[in-house]
Amino acid sequence: MTYISFVVPCYNSQDYLERCVNTLMPENKEIEIIIVNDGSTDKTAELAERYQQKYPDTVRVIHKKNGGHGSAVNEGLKNANGLYFKVVDSDDWLDTENLKKVLEQLKKWDKENTRVDLVVCNYIYDHLFEDKRKQMTYRNVFKKNEIMGWDDIGHFNPSQYIIMHAAMFRTDVLRESKVVLPEHTFYVDNLFTHQPLIYSKTVCYLDLDLYHYFIGRDDQSVNEKVLMKRIDQQIKVNKMILDRVTTEEEKNAPKKLRKYLIRNLSIMTSISDIHLLLINTPESRAKRKDLWDTIKQRDEKLYRQLRYRTTAGTTYLPLGRFGDGLTMCGYKLARVMYKFN
Repeated sequence: MTYISFVVPCYNSQDYLERCVNTLMPENKEIEIIIVNDGSTDKTAELAERYQQKYPDTVRVIHKKNGGHGSAVNEGLKNANGLYFKVVDSDDWLDTENLKKVLEQLKKWDKENTRVDLVVCNYIYDHLFEDKRKQMTYRNVFKKNEIMGWDDIGHFNPSQYIIMHAAMFRTDVLRESKVVLPEHTFYVDNLFTHQPLIYSKTVCYLDLDLYHYFIGRDDQSVNEKVLMKRIDQQIKVNKMILDRVTTEEEKNAPKKLRKYLIRNLSIMTSISDIHLLLINTPESRAKRKDLWDTIKQRDEKLYRQLRYRTTAGTTYLPLGRFGDGLTMCGYKLARVMYKFN
C-alpha cells in the first residue's frame, strides 16, 4: 500500500533538491516520491535520476518542458498512486521524525477503515539566513487528533489559513475536485488548497511541526519585490478564486466552511490590493479599481462584505489616502509579526 505520494516540483533546484528528498524517507516503500523536473537547465535532472536509480521502488522522475509550478503539480497528480497527496517544494523540507508519526496515523486509519479527507499539520517559516523560525499552528481551529466535520471547527486567526504546506489531501478528493492549476503562473498554491475543500467532508489536525518553508531568498515568489513584478499572475489567481467562491457549489457549503472560503478570498484580495498600492502607478491603480469592480459585478453582497468588513484583519478599508495609509500600516505590522516574506 502506498500511503503518500510526495510530489516535488523542480526547476533549477540543484542547490536544494538533495536536502528536500533526503527528508522524505526514500527507503520506505509505503510512500512514493515523484520528482517533476520542469525543464531545468542546471543539474537538477541528473540529481533526480540518481535518486531514481538508487531507490527504484520509491522514486520516479518525470521530465517535462517548463510549464511552471502549477504544471508540475498537475503532472504529479496525474501520476500519483498514493492514498494521500503532498506537494513538497524542492527548496523546502520535512521533519523526518514527525513524518514517521504522520505515516503511522495514516496506516492506523487505513486498518480501521476510517476515512479522513484532509490532514492538517503545522508548518514552520524557516528563515535560514537569519537563523529565525516562526511556527504556525491550528490549535484554536481544530481539536488535535480528532476527526471533524466543518461544522465542528473553531475560528481562524488573521495569520491562519490552510496553505499547501499545511495540507495533505486524499488523492481521490483532489481528483474529484477536478483542480487543474494554470501553467506559467505563480501563486497557484492558493487555488490548490481552496478548490478541494468543499469535497473534503472530514478533516483531522495532527499537532506536529511537519513542513519547513524556506523563507528569505531574494528570488522567492513571496518576496515583496518579486510579487510586485508578478502582480498580474497574483490577480489572475485571485480572480480564479473569486470564480470559485461565487459558484452555487461554494455558496451552499457548510456555514463555517463558507465563512472560511470567503475569508480565503479576502486574504488573497488583500495581498493583491496591498501590492498594487505598493507599486503605486497609474496602471496599478487602474488594476486595483478593476479588481474591486470585478468583485462588485460578480456579487455585490460579497463585494460589500470584503470591502467594508475587516475579514482578513485591517486590510480592507475605504478607498482614499487615510484608508490606504491604515491598510499599509496593517500590512507592515503583520509582516513583522508573522515573518511571511
